[in-house]
Amino acid sequence: MPISSHWIRSKAPQLSLLFMTLIWGGTFLVVQHALNYSSPLFFVGCRFAAATVAIGLLYFRQLKAMQLKDVWAGALIGASIAAGYGTQTVGLQSISSSESAFLTALYVPLVPILLWVLLRKTPHIMTWIGVVLAFIGLIMLTGNQLDQISFNFGQSITMLGSIAIALEIILIGYFSNRVNLACVTVLQLGFASIISFAMMPVVGEHHLPAFSWILVAIAVGLGMASAFIQLVMNWAQRYVDPAQAAIIYAGEPVWAGIIGRIAGERLPFTALIGGALVVIAVVLSQLKPKFLQAKAKPQDLSEP
Repeated sequence: MPISSHWIRSKAPQLSLLFMTLIWGGTFLVVQHALNYSSPLFFVGCRFAAATVAIGLLYFRQLKAMQLKDVWAGALIGASIAAGYGTQTVGLQSISSSESAFLTALYVPLVPILLWVLLRKTPHIMTWIGVVLAFIGLIMLTGNQLDQISFNFGQSITMLGSIAIALEIILIGYFSNRVNLACVTVLQLGFASIISFAMMPVVGEHHLPAFSWILVAIAVGLGMASAFIQLVMNWAQRYVDPAQAAIIYAGEPVWAGIIGRIAGERLPFTALIGGALVVIAVVLSQLKPKFLQAKAKPQDLSEP
């Protein structure tokens, strides 16, 4: 049975998010290639500078209405973006793009846990099931044994990055109804770029990399991709339930794994199983079965 144009239009937000995860998944390998020409934080700064220009050109009229609260929100969200992408990019120096994507996906079950810790919002029982599965998957993915757990530097700093990304989502959810979203979108990207450049000497990046047109092309290309991802998320999540959106986002590490394999990456079998468990954990953490609804406290859909 052919797919009707009406069905495509009705599912446009979901299909847009699905296409976005494909682009998102491919960025891990591209960033890893960019590190042949640049230090991590310099590249992150360039990437978000390009994204700031792109989004700024779209929203420059709205910037006239900027208020202090918009600047404050943009600074906090921008700091979390810089921390998340900065640590992720540093980690890509020593782990594969596939492994980085699966570890980064841990931000999904982390969001309700951090909401519980910071705002005392009790997680659904499915969240706890997802966290347990994610932990088991994490152990398998990183080549550990349950009786002796240790993580290398790349794995550890990438997991720290997933915490920062979870905080970014929480901050966006907190400020979304309190600020001018157009202004904050531009500001958060701009602050992410500025903070990344400012942190270079702190992490030992004392010299600028040699000029390379390849680096320029990758930074601009990923900047455009970041701008596209931000725009799609802001538009599509007006029509897609947050739980459904999070499940679609679970496809991002799968695409990264597929693209990484095409490029020649070969994760061990146990790591592939671990990665699959992480994806399953992400999906389960967002499911709310009807037979559990009566026992669980209803969740505000305005939460991230």
